[in-house]
Amino acid sequence: MPETPQFTSPAGNASTFGRPGGPRDTRPTLLFYCQHSLGIGHLTRSFALVQALAAHFRVVFLNGGPLPPGLPVPEDMERIDLPPLGMDDGHTVVSRSSTDVVLARARRRALIETAVRVTRPAVLLVELFPFGRKKFVGEIVPMIRQAREQPGGRALVVCSLRDLLVDARPDQAHHDDRARWMADRWFDAVLVHADPAFARLEDSFRPHQPLRTRVVYTGFVQPQRAPVASAAPGRHLLVSAGGGLVGEPLFQAAIAARAHWPDAPPMRIVAGPFLPDAAWQALQGHDGVEAVRQVPDMVAEMRLARASLSQCGYNTAMDLLAAGVPALVAPYETATENEQRQRAARLAALGALQCLPPGDTTPTALARALQALWHFTPQPAALNLDGARRSADWLAARAVSRDAGTTTRRVA
Repeated sequence: MPETPQFTSPAGNASTFGRPGGPRDTRPTLLFYCQHSLGIGHLTRSFALVQALAAHFRVVFLNGGPLPPGLPVPEDMERIDLPPLGMDDGHTVVSRSSTDVVLARARRRALIETAVRVTRPAVLLVELFPFGRKKFVGEIVPMIRQAREQPGGRALVVCSLRDLLVDARPDQAHHDDRARWMADRWFDAVLVHADPAFARLEDSFRPHQPLRTRVVYTGFVQPQRAPVASAAPGRHLLVSAGGGLVGEPLFQAAIAARAHWPDAPPMRIVAGPFLPDAAWQALQGHDGVEAVRQVPDMVAEMRLARASLSQCGYNTAMDLLAAGVPALVAPYETATENEQRQRAARLAALGALQCLPPGDTTPTALARALQALWHFTPQPAALNLDGARRSADWLAARAVSRDAGTTTRRVA
């Protein structure tokens, strides 16, 4: 017998999935699959989309990784927490709980199968796959097949994709060809959360045959924020690295740079919920340096700083643009991870921020760059930042119409 999922309701109460109680929700159901594996960027962007999607849909969120403590969770959403999995630096799937990977995979497949059967979604929104997450194909493709073949009519199957993809894999050509085939086989559309004037899918995705699946550029996605009164910035440098899992080298470089910076200003480090405990302890006890695990609103935090030093993930880049703070970025990159470097170079060309050259994080070089940052005025970037609303409106226009038990679907 399939395992019965437990969902977390908008009120934060766990109960048997599909029986939340209360008045009947007449919105069509959107089932949103998100597997965040290394940091929190994919999850943060997905939650920003949920905020807009909830105006049109009953959103059921399949959460595939650990939920960081303190991360704001959309209220109008039902969440199913799958046994959390992630990826280590060697791109091996690892368990983020006490459950071993084999058992976690089996439980996840059962939970996903039941979730699709119970919700019968009008829309299945899949984050990143098939352009990434290939090691989760064993649960994603069966989920898509089930949603396409469900009683009452097939779900609209759509990919939610960031602006730029990693394109430095050793097997990149094979990867792109495989992703193109799977997108054409299983997906009705790909929503690219970018302004096409900034980045187009073909800039980092180059299969031998052209993609036939419809590509829609939504604009960049940002969380909804309540208006706040502007405050005068302080004199401190804010240092951050997203979720923090790979932030330790940047934090230590920033601390070391202070010794080469005459009259260095105070430094405030937002370490991130995933920074390992040993690295967190190493941030303590430095003169002029304050470290906090996380903050409720990074944009508000940036606006209070004189300048920012960070990596350049998608959400960090959006935060920097929203804050308008003088920013220096040191993109996270490896031999095969180059997406942040591409984004940083494009934003630097627009005058929106400054970017450290590859490998140039020695204490003396970083100190020089930070001193130059103190005299930098960022230029506003004329980019479409309304991607969350535009994504929700596009999906709603093509969602299920239900009338007296009759289902009609309009596919893009």
